[in-house]
Amino acid sequence: MQIVVDLTRCQGYAQCVFLAPEVFELHGEEGLLYASAAPDDQAERVRQAAAACPVQAILVGEEVSAGAR
Repeated sequence: MQIVVDLTRCQGYAQCVFLAPEVFELHGEEGLLYASAAPDDQAERVRQAAAACPVQAILVGEEVSAGAR
């Protein structure tokens, strides 16, 4: 599963880190690090993280290619 985070939109709420810690990680107080491709066993957690993002900064799967247009 492909993942893209709009880091200009991300506000560091860290909901994604709590929901998918194997994919998302806070570096410092507000810097977000993430895997651009999540393993299949993390797909549901990543979808939950994207849905929980207060600023909707996370695109996953098909949204990634649609967002690039």
